[in-house]
Parts: sequence; C-alpha cells; structure tokens
Amino acid sequence: MAAETSQTLDRGLRVLSVLAAAPSGLTITELAAVVEVNRTVVYRLVATLEQHRLARRDSSGRLHVGMGVLSLAHGLHPVLRELASPVLRELAEKLGATAHLTVAEGGEGLAIAVVEPTWTVFHVGYRVGARHRLDQGAAGKAILLGRDVRAGRPVSEGYVQTVAELQDGAQGVASPVLGVDGLDASVGIVTLGELDAAEVGPTVSAAAHEVAERLS
Repeated sequence: MAAETSQTLDRGLRVLSVLAAAPSGLTITELAAVVEVNRTVVYRLVATLEQHRLARRDSSGRLHVGMGVLSLAHGLHPVLRELASPVLRELAEKLGATAHLTVAEGGEGLAIAVVEPTWTVFHVGYRVGARHRLDQGAAGKAILLGRDVRAGRPVSEGYVQTVAELQDGAQGVASPVLGVDGLDASVGIVTLGELDAAEVGPTVSAAAHEVAERLS
C-alpha cells in the first residue's frame, strides 16, 4: 500500500522546483498554469514560502526562489564534499594540480571542496569558501557552460580553460557537473605550471562525470 503523503507539501515543493527552473521568474498566473493548481491555492503557497524566505517577488511582481534556499543548500555542502573528495583526490594526484568542486551561489562560484596534490614541489593554494564571479575563472565559466548544455545551446568543448583570470600565472581547466537535478556545479583544477588543455580537459570532464554519478 502506498504511503500517505501531504498534498499541500507536495504542491509547495513543486512550486519551489518550478521557480528554481525559471531564472527570469514567473507571474502567479504562469506559476498556476505550470503546477496545474488554481490561482487561489498558488497565492497561499507562495505567501507561505515568502514567510520562510523561500520565495520572493522582484520589483515587477514576478516570483523567484528566495534567499532562504541558500541556507538549505549550505546544509548539503558536507554531503557533496564527502562524496566528491575521493574523485578530487585522484584528479589532484594524477595531474599534480589543485582540484576543486565549485557550486553556484547567486552570481558567484563557491568552492566547497578542495584537494591539493601531495607530491608536487609547489601548487596553487585554494581554500574552501573562496568565491568569485561566475564569468571569471575556469570553475565559474564551466558552471555557465553547464547551463548552456542544459538549455540545449551548442558548445564547442565539454570543458573550459582560463589563464591568469583570478591569479597571475595560474591556469585552470574545469568541466560542468551534469545530470544532477538542482545542482549547478563544476569540477576543475588550477596550477601554476604549463597546462595542455587538450590533454587535461578530457580527464577533468571524466572526473566531473564521476562526481555526477556519485551524487545521482
């Protein structure tokens, strides 16, 4: 026998899911049409979500996911770190470069897991909690690349390379983590040495794919 569930909670979670997938926001009417619930019910659901900062309205009245979602997301970081760390360790040791898992938080990339190689004479120091704009650095640009892939837009490669965008002399290669619902992230490496992206890129992409499999 199927377990009993809460219809109200189910609808509220559907509203959150729909808003999360609509970066330009939705009106009440549009939201009601997508979740297939009448406007009166949607008003009540949205009002409750707004009280908990899980939904918000912009200046034009369109609805978006609220900043309270970030607090919930932070609770998942230890889980993501635990599952991704073995893959990052293997990547760091194989390439002799600092490996990292970065997630999108607003318009920034947030490093939530970092593993440095043990055998190199020198490597880039990169800390958990480091932030940067998504349009700067390989990790952030890979997250943007993942959004293009999910939107069906054509991409030339499954990874991105940047040179000296965040630190003089540093080069980075990163690939988006794809196929995990609700996760906007990338796996990448950064090094001060020479980097052949054509050689390293597929290895980084394979690591991103392995992380996705571990999180699925």
